[in-house]
Amino acid sequence: MTDERKGHLAMLAFSMLVAGSFSLGVQIANEVTPAAVTAFRFVVSFCVIGSLAWVISGFRRAYLVAPWRYLILGGLFGSYFVLMFEGLRTAPPVSAAAVFTLTPLIAAFAGFFLLGQITTRPMRYALFIGAIGALWVIFRADLARALAFDVGRGEAIYFVGCIAHAIYAPMVRKLNRGEPVLVFTTGMLAGGALILLIYGWNDLRGTDWLNLSPKNWGILLYLSLGASSMTFVLLQFASLRLKAAKVMAYTYLTPSWVLVWEAVLGNGLPPVLILVGVALTVVALVILFRSTD
Repeated sequence: MTDERKGHLAMLAFSMLVAGSFSLGVQIANEVTPAAVTAFRFVVSFCVIGSLAWVISGFRRAYLVAPWRYLILGGLFGSYFVLMFEGLRTAPPVSAAAVFTLTPLIAAFAGFFLLGQITTRPMRYALFIGAIGALWVIFRADLARALAFDVGRGEAIYFVGCIAHAIYAPMVRKLNRGEPVLVFTTGMLAGGALILLIYGWNDLRGTDWLNLSPKNWGILLYLSLGASSMTFVLLQFASLRLKAAKVMAYTYLTPSWVLVWEAVLGNGLPPVLILVGVALTVVALVILFRSTD
C-alpha cells in the first residue's frame, strides 16, 4: 500500500472519530466550559502520546530544535477547538456545520500559498461534489433551510476557527523537519497544552471535576483519547502524505458519520433523501482516493 493510500485511510478513521465528538460532546456542553474541555483534552493527549513517543521513538536533542514550531501548531489546533465551542454558544448547529464545509476550500488556498500545492482538476471536482453532498446532509435535504441560512456572530467566530484548522494541515508539512509522527505530535500537544492552560486556567479551576458523573467522565475520556489523541496522530500522519486540500476534504464525511453515530446511539436513521448527500460525499472521496496527483 502506498503512503498516499495510507494517508487516505488515516483520514477516514479521523473523520469517524471526530464525528463521535459531536454526538457525545453535546451531552457535556453544559457541564464544562470550552476552554476547560479543550485544555483537559490536550493535557491528557500529551501524556498519552508523549508516553508512546518515548517508548517507540525516543527523544533526541535534534527534535527540540526550533520549539516555536510546536507553539504555532498547538496554537492553531487549540484555537480551532476553543473557537468551535465558543461559536456554538450562539450559532445554530446547522449554520455552524455549513461553515465547517468551507474548510477544505480554505485548505486548498492555504496549501497553495504556504507550500505551492496546486489543486488539480480531479481535486476541484471532488471538493465541489463533496461540498454539495455535505450541505445536502447538513440541511437535511431541505432547500428552505438552506435558503434561510444567516451568518451571525457565532458563525463568524467559528469561521475563524475553521481558518485555523485549514491552515494547520499545510503547516504540519512546512514545519516538520523529519521528526517521527509521534514525536512531532507530542511537540504540538505540548505547545497547545501550554497555551490552553494559560488561557483556560480560571475555567479549569472553576470546574467541579470531582462531582462530574461517570457518564460525563466517559465522554471526556473519549474526547481526550479517541477524538483527540488518536485523531491528532492520524491528522499528522496524513498531512505528511497528502496535499492539504485532500486532507481537509475528509471533513465532508463528518456530517455523514454523525448520522451513523446518532443511529448507533438510538436517535434514529435519517430520511432516504438525506442519504443522497451521503452518497455524494462518498463519490467525492472515491475521486480523491483514485487521484494520484
